[in-house]
Formats: sequence, structure tokens, C-alpha cells
Amino acid sequence: MENEENTDKIEEQKDEDVKNKQNKAKLLLKLFFTMLKIGLFTFGGGYAMLALLENEFVSKKQWIEKDEFTNMVAIAESTPGPIAINSSTYIGYKVAGFSGALSATIAVCIPSFIIIYVISIFFDAFLSFTYVAYAFKGIQICVIYMIISAGIRMLKTIKKKPFDIILLVATVVLMVLFSVFAINFSAVFFILIGGAIGLFVYFIGVIRNRSKGEKK
Repeated sequence: MENEENTDKIEEQKDEDVKNKQNKAKLLLKLFFTMLKIGLFTFGGGYAMLALLENEFVSKKQWIEKDEFTNMVAIAESTPGPIAINSSTYIGYKVAGFSGALSATIAVCIPSFIIIYVISIFFDAFLSFTYVAYAFKGIQICVIYMIISAGIRMLKTIKKKPFDIILLVATVVLMVLFSVFAINFSAVFFILIGGAIGLFVYFIGVIRNRSKGEKK
């Protein structure tokens, strides 16, 4: 009897392992084709892709929470490499581990690689094609809308604390002033300075909490 029970448990475990592998394979395929679709229909770089990523993974599939998506964008922007690839790698790893990160990253790169490769072969003829130029003018308007809409959605998810509002307003004002007066100041420095200020405020809060605890 014990041998039969052990055999049944082993068979059940095998069936469960097979189902888990099948579910993992289906999840990877779904992730791959979703990223492939996003990579194919994204114009204007990684910032334009953010709106599509949020719509697919936050609103539709609900694989990622809104707060985590905002944090992901901050991480993807502040780390080396294109924000589109960094975001895809993060989402893939979140959904399906290392294989998910690899699948998502490859999928999002395939469309742009193929399209740019084909364009490079027929580059001169492609530039002289009038209808292509007009099409890209229309696409540019859509790209601006996608970037703005992604920014507005992320702004809604940010906690409305005094520190967040002050930092946001200060960044916007400085960026506008630097643009008006043609001051060369990379956006990377805004990210680094913002991160440094955030760490400074955090450590100040930790020190205050410790001092309060010692007084009690």
C-alpha cells in the first residue's frame, strides 16, 4: 500500500511538473509576442513605448502594479542602456524570471533590427520616397502624444507629497530655463541629482527616527 501511495505521489508530482512547464512555455510565448507587437508598433524611441507597456502590462494583463511600473521607469532610465530594452528586460524578469527577461529583450529588439537592416540596404531610395517622408511627419505627432500621455499617467501615480511636488516643479522649471537660455545641461544630471536628493532626504528621516527612538 505504501509503495502504491508513493507511486501515485510521484506520478502526481510528474503531472504537476509537466503542467508547470507547459504553463511556463505558454507564458513565455505570450510575453514574447506581446513584446514583439510593442516593438513593431513603437515609433519615437523608448519614451513612446512606455504608454504601450503600461497599457499591456498594467491595465490589460495586470502583471505589474502602477507603483512598480513607475519605479521600473526610474530604474530603466537611470541605468546604462536604452530605456526600451531596460524596461523590457525588467518586465520579462518580473513575469517569468531569467528566461522571461531574455525572451522579452530579444522580442522587443527583433522588429527594429529587421526594419533598420532593410532600410540600410535601400537607404538612398528610401529617403527619396516622398510618401515615406509625409508618413513620418504624421507619426511624429503621434509619438509626441504617446510620450505626453505616458508622462501624465506616471504623474498621476506619484504620491502627492510636498517633497515630490517640490522636486517635480524645480526640475520642470530648471529644464525650461535651460532650454530657453540654451544652457547645455544633460538630463542625466537631473536624474543623478534627483536620486542624490532622494537618498539625502531618506537618510535624514532615518536619523530623525533613531533620535526619536533614543529619546523615548
